[in-house]
This record gives sequence, C-alpha cells and structure tokens, in this order.
Amino acid sequence: MSHASVLIISDDQEFARTVAARWQSELNVPGITIVTSDLWRAASCAGYDLSIIGPTRDGKRASILAAASARLGAAAVCLAEEKDIPPLHADYPQLLLVPMQDGWANTLILISIEALRRVDAVARAQDSERQALASERHATLGRYMLEMRPGVNNALTSVLGNADLLLLESDRVSGECRDQILAIHTMALRLSEIMQRFSSLAAEMRLGETESQAETKAALGHLVSRS
Repeated sequence: MSHASVLIISDDQEFARTVAARWQSELNVPGITIVTSDLWRAASCAGYDLSIIGPTRDGKRASILAAASARLGAAAVCLAEEKDIPPLHADYPQLLLVPMQDGWANTLILISIEALRRVDAVARAQDSERQALASERHATLGRYMLEMRPGVNNALTSVLGNADLLLLESDRVSGECRDQILAIHTMALRLSEIMQRFSSLAAEMRLGETESQAETKAALGHLVSRS
C-alpha cells in the first residue's frame, strides 16, 4: 500500500492525540493532519485518503460528516455514541462507524487500516483499468496504421516520383519553386523512413509474439510429459 494520508477532525484534543499515538504502534504509519471544526472547511478533505471524525462542537458535525462521506476515492470513519449509530448509518451509508466504548481506539485503527487498504485497492484497480484502456487505444491505432501502410507507401512513392521528375526539369521552374519541390521531396523521404521503421517494429513485435507462444507451448509440453 502506498503512503496514505489521514485527516483527523475533532475539537477534543485528547481524542486526536489518542488516535495519532495509537497509530504510531502500527507498521505503516500514514501522514496525519489534525484540524478542529473551526479550521475545517468542506475542501479540507480533498487530498486525504481517509477522514476520521471525532467529537465536534454542535452545528459542525452534520456538514463534516456529509462532506467526508461523500468524497469519491476516499473513506471516512466516525466515532459515535451507540445510540447515534443507527440514524447516522441511515443518513450517511458510506460512513464507517465505531461505537464509543472500551477499546474504541484499537477498533478505530483496525477499521481505518482496512479502509485505507480498500481505498488503495480501488485506486490500483482504476489505474489498471485506465492503463488497459490506453493500451487498447494504442493497439487500435497500431492496427489502423498497419492497415493503412500500403496506401501510405504508395502515396509516398508517387510523391517522390513526381518530385524527382520535376527536379529533372528544374530549368523550367523558378528557383523558388525548385526549393519548394526539394522541401516536398525531403519531407516525403522522412515520412518514408518513418514508415520503414514502423514496419520493422511491427515485424519485431510479431517475432516476439511468435517466440513467446513457442516458449509457452514448450513449457506446457514439458509439464504434460512430467505428469
């Protein structure tokens, strides 16, 4: 799990100190920031993987819980009286609730660690999905270029041939036109080189795929022969 960041929101200094001190005994200690409800703003939760809400002053709790539990890609844990848990769960279904009873600090840390693991797993899954989509787009582009390669090569051959013919009759064109023809000829050559490199890369990739498939078949055959 990558280095996580945690925001503790509470007006009870003892609560904040207890949570921070308890986390120091864990193997992986996240970056911890502590704010009171007076300093907290709705944007305060941005950038944190987990928000922990402890006792706060009247009038602040509802807005803090709403903002913290609504953040996508993050988690929120709240310490609450047992009698408050059912209505809080109904109002904020995404919120993780810890009852205020003996051993609450250990329970809160264990739940918070599991919540951070889940946040990290979701982030990794989303990143893998983005990479898969990017790879699919690149593969589609590669297939399109392979399909268009003959047509592009034919067009470049035509451009180069006509440019060569015009250059052979350069005495019939002005110096400015000759320079433009030379520029066209040079750019066409560069495009031709790019297409040749692309063809070589495609051939290398096909060879690599063939070798990989052959190695896989050989390994499978070896396993079958031993069984």
